[in-house]
Amino acid sequence: MSACIINGKEVAETVIAAVLEATTLLKRRTGIRPGLAVVVVGDDAASHAYVKAKGTMAKRCGFHSSQFTLHEQTTQDDLEVLVNELAADPAVHGILVQLPLPKHLHTEGIVRRIPPEKDVDGLHVVNAGKIATGDLSTGLIPCTPAGAMLLVRRRHGDDLSGLNAVIIGRSNLFGKPMGLLLLAANATVTIAHSRTKDLKALCRNSDILVVAVGRPEMVKADWIRPGATVIDVGINRVPAMGEGNGPTCLVGDVDYSAASKVAGAITPVPGGVGPMTIAMLMNNTLIAARRTVCG
Repeated sequence: MSACIINGKEVAETVIAAVLEATTLLKRRTGIRPGLAVVVVGDDAASHAYVKAKGTMAKRCGFHSSQFTLHEQTTQDDLEVLVNELAADPAVHGILVQLPLPKHLHTEGIVRRIPPEKDVDGLHVVNAGKIATGDLSTGLIPCTPAGAMLLVRRRHGDDLSGLNAVIIGRSNLFGKPMGLLLLAANATVTIAHSRTKDLKALCRNSDILVVAVGRPEMVKADWIRPGATVIDVGINRVPAMGEGNGPTCLVGDVDYSAASKVAGAITPVPGGVGPMTIAMLMNNTLIAARRTVCG
């Protein structure tokens, strides 16, 4: 048995194509061009790479994209002033503050400064509350869970009734909202974590297994129910060959080579959930821009 490989790049391309078409139509009918402002603080190489990719995709979608790069020692007050200015700018429909922020900054305080209607990362407590209460139509859904959920729907359809879903990871950024999205689609959901007993047995009972723990190849093939759908959200950089300071490669939280022989469908790393995150960010920005016209 060999798993169906869920190609996140291909699915993301369909999302981007739809966003581009809708953006062109929005501009033609209303004159509005979606505006995305991305703020990055410090010199973290990974953060700057992500920001560059987001800016490139925004321009491809026909958005007005602006980037604000602040030095490592930026104060809380200075960052809040910038976010307040962007919040008040009618040409900016989406605000994204790249995380993680330097340790001296209070992340939650910054996120709460972003108006919920411009919170294209879906992290504001108002947007989190809407998901928690089952309102998936008036808020903005966090990008990575939204992208992962689209991959699940491509495999199983919109109604997940009768399916057991297990998520390993309970973070506010991914695990909790992913659980709520699966629950809204009628799956029976279990959220597991580091203190869950007999995690392997729990996973083996799942039809849909979503892994987001940040531990390279933690989930082995014998954790997976034959035929299950596996969504690997992990991105871990490890030595390509053995120990040392040589070349590195990206791996997920699932032992892909072994798991792909057991699972019915599986996302690769890279090329699975990752491309979906940026695609859903573009979709959220478009939604935010449309709502300034349609409400």
